[in-house]
Amino acid sequence: MTRRLTHLLLGLAVASVLSAVAFAETLIIAQGTDAITLDPHDVTDSPTATVTSHIYETLFELQPDGSIVPHLAESYEVSEDSTTWTFTIRDGVTFHDGTPLTAEIVAGSLERFIDPDNAFRFRFLLDRIEEVSVVGPMQVQVQLATPFAPLLAHLTHNTTAIVLPSAVEEFGEAFGENPVGTGPFAFESWDRGSRVNLVTNQDYWGDVPAIDGVSFLAVPENTTRMALVESGEAHVAVRVPPQDIMRLDALDDVTVENVSSLRTIYIYFNHTLEPFTDPRVRQAFNYAVNKQDIADFVLGGAVRPSDAAIAPGIFGYTDVGGYPYDPERARELLAEAGYEDGFSFSVLTFTGDEYATVGQLMQQMFADVGLEMRLNPTERGALVDAIFQPFESTELEASLVGNAVRTGDADQALTVSYYSESWPPAANNWSFYSNERVDELIEAGRRTGDVEERRAIYAEAQEIIWNDAPWVYLVSPDNVAGVADELSGVFYMPDRSVDARGASLD
Repeated sequence: MTRRLTHLLLGLAVASVLSAVAFAETLIIAQGTDAITLDPHDVTDSPTATVTSHIYETLFELQPDGSIVPHLAESYEVSEDSTTWTFTIRDGVTFHDGTPLTAEIVAGSLERFIDPDNAFRFRFLLDRIEEVSVVGPMQVQVQLATPFAPLLAHLTHNTTAIVLPSAVEEFGEAFGENPVGTGPFAFESWDRGSRVNLVTNQDYWGDVPAIDGVSFLAVPENTTRMALVESGEAHVAVRVPPQDIMRLDALDDVTVENVSSLRTIYIYFNHTLEPFTDPRVRQAFNYAVNKQDIADFVLGGAVRPSDAAIAPGIFGYTDVGGYPYDPERARELLAEAGYEDGFSFSVLTFTGDEYATVGQLMQQMFADVGLEMRLNPTERGALVDAIFQPFESTELEASLVGNAVRTGDADQALTVSYYSESWPPAANNWSFYSNERVDELIEAGRRTGDVEERRAIYAEAQEIIWNDAPWVYLVSPDNVAGVADELSGVFYMPDRSVDARGASLD
């Protein structure tokens, strides 16, 4: 029976039985793509974050009820003006090479992450930190430029995980292939394009996983990924396509589980190129799309049509009404903008069935209003390199992509995608969107600690962004996994990562 879980960060208890004796105590997770790097500070996608989050740990963690709890940090204190934060680091934690965790190591990791010379793409999460200092063997002090309301939420993000500075120095450019963390699993091997193997850290400071290890398989083809979980060669197969849900769910030892996501699929436009500089053109694209058809016929109903610039479930989300399907209005706006005969354009997107199917349906919808969309499927690593090019050198017109908000906070969602200072290569404002009032609101939301005031600020920002239409807002798809019935303690998270830290095979 298919079960839907809709709470903010309610994990997905998944299950699997592995028929091959050789894999009896190793959890096998079939992902859609391989990891790009095993340096957590440089992660930009959920499949990679899934792997690194089992090796590395953050100072704080986001819980299923939306609360934030200490993790590698044991406690914290905040000054009256909210600009000085003192963190007490957990004692008794060691890295996989036996190095004890200390305040000096935490400070070095934070300093590496915020160093602008390193150009990490999620650096903006902690860019309000002016200084990091060690004030005791297990105490780190962070000085902020201004009060920064989402600081703790951002310290739950996988990219802020604590790395070992001596390992960074030892491995240099190869650090991303030689991870050394404090997590419940340690790195064993990486066959690029195929699989990453981790082994259980028997000296883990917390609850040691009740399995020998976990392997993450890179399996881009839907049919192959589903066949692995059907045959028992994998315990978990993510991203179940709509046409396979009922068939998998009918099997005796496999269950289809899903969880509402904090993810949005969309097309962004390059605002520095004609005709995408005209908001009427961008609005026309939004009116031309039948989101409900995408939800019903392409993604099998396991999806929610977008009605705001961020997904439901994210703190600060506001329903701004959505763009109704109105092709006639789309034609009128195109004519007003001088494109009554339409035009053609290219869209870069990921390889894989999900994006191909959505893209093909949208080609038909756009054609109905005179717009010719050419799809250019590209391997994930090459696509990431392309979309992070600065505006002076990029030739991309548009891209069909998706993103998720791991912190569950609107600050990450808005800052990464709509803040003027987040233009590539700094962060993920791939559309080169810029609105002075939106920038002011993002800054205001970061400075105030008043929850209701932050909600009001983000509501205004979303209204402006929606009307500016920097994206074609499509859908927030559920995270759907096919799993077997004898595995416990594994969760499919709303950001599309998989948490197997508490996995157990019966």
